[in-house]
Amino acid sequence: MPDPIDAMSFEDALSELERIVRGLEGGQMKLEDAISAYERGAALRRHCDAKLGEAEMRVRAIVQNDDGSTGTEPLTDTGETGR
Repeated sequence: MPDPIDAMSFEDALSELERIVRGLEGGQMKLEDAISAYERGAALRRHCDAKLGEAEMRVRAIVQNDDGSTGTEPLTDTGETGR
């Protein structure tokens, strides 16, 4: 049984997605196995997209203070910092 996708790190999910793509490109899978692999690959892609979105929001929240130090600032509903 494969690992639950929502518990996977971005790197682990991307690695598995790459393996699935290579397997599908090889064309050696049975049809049912290929369909299952494609479905898991689609779920892994959505998971990776979500993880990247989370990382982007965290980076956007990093601000430089007047003294040159960095900190974070809450994001608004639009994804912009409150500045």
